[in-house]
Amino acid sequence: MSMAGNLRKVTSLGTVGGLRRVARMARRRRRRVDLSHPARSPLGSSVVNCVAYEYGRRVPACPDLVDAVERVRKTGDGFVWLGLHEPTAREFAGVAELFDLHPLAVEDAIEAHQRPKVERYGDSLFAVFKTVCYVEHDELTATSEVVDTGEIMVFVGQYFVITVRHGMHGSLGPLREELEAAPEHLAKGPSAVLHAVADHVVDEYLNVVESVQEDIDEVETEVFAENGARADPGRIYQLKRELLELKRAVVPLGRPLLELADPTLRIVDQEIQAYFRDVSDHQQRATEQIAAFDELLNSILQAHLAQVTVAQNEDMRKITAWAAIIAVPTMVCGMYGMNFDHMPELHWRYGYGMVIGVISVICVTLYRRFRRIGWL
Repeated sequence: MSMAGNLRKVTSLGTVGGLRRVARMARRRRRRVDLSHPARSPLGSSVVNCVAYEYGRRVPACPDLVDAVERVRKTGDGFVWLGLHEPTAREFAGVAELFDLHPLAVEDAIEAHQRPKVERYGDSLFAVFKTVCYVEHDELTATSEVVDTGEIMVFVGQYFVITVRHGMHGSLGPLREELEAAPEHLAKGPSAVLHAVADHVVDEYLNVVESVQEDIDEVETEVFAENGARADPGRIYQLKRELLELKRAVVPLGRPLLELADPTLRIVDQEIQAYFRDVSDHQQRATEQIAAFDELLNSILQAHLAQVTVAQNEDMRKITAWAAIIAVPTMVCGMYGMNFDHMPELHWRYGYGMVIGVISVICVTLYRRFRRIGWL
């Protein structure tokens, strides 16, 4: 069977209802539960969805991928949106051949673990976005996972857009539905989908940043509480580690977004480029908040260490004070315990009471003195 034939068999999607699962996640909502589409479609491939659009509207009876591509090529008035989830090299080979994708971009899309970037290959564009998801937890511990990351790769051409998703979050199903509800925007072509994906990813950055701030506020309140020295420093270190993961996803995206907003990039529609500038502003805001959180966590950690040092000094003062008080009876008892015959008041009738009284007076005096200076 030919390559096109195999591709038809794998990507012939029929109705969308057999492939899409019920959406449980509303976009731009804080602390979402993941609504990801299944990792594998009912056809047993990595294809999540394949839809042809003309004038911003879905083609009612979507044919298989090859027929859809031939149709939009002939009419020149639409594009095909193919959605994949963690495809293998074998599954992606036919797609790469059909759309004439660059081998380097194909390798990046399959292997994943890429930095956010935008690369141009002839008349097509390859963009990588790092997705993030806030991991819900009942209580923050020294081992709690706070941020989970994934990736979305986007191939953009004149008549096609291919999204490749890695990770179990960042579903594009709700995003597709939002775009289909605005056909005038979707009619601008693959550039509209690229912007929507970038906007979707960056909006989630802001949601995760807001949720992480609540964890930081909780730790800050605990550290500066009355018994802050007893707070677990492992929670602070864990938040710093998770914040570093978030930083690696958010900060490198700044330059690619500016490239997408560059008027000299002809692949992206000029009207859409203005929207990329807005997305870039949101990304910068998330970057600034992450930097502020990092500084705040450093301050919280230093404050906690200072509190521990102060608490240790207070403990040492208390130990020293009690040792000084106990040293008085210890010294006196040690002297009279040497069993010498010729010792002062050894055979006096009131000698024992006098010694006990002297010891008590000295100990009480020392105790009151240490209390006055704050050692006890």
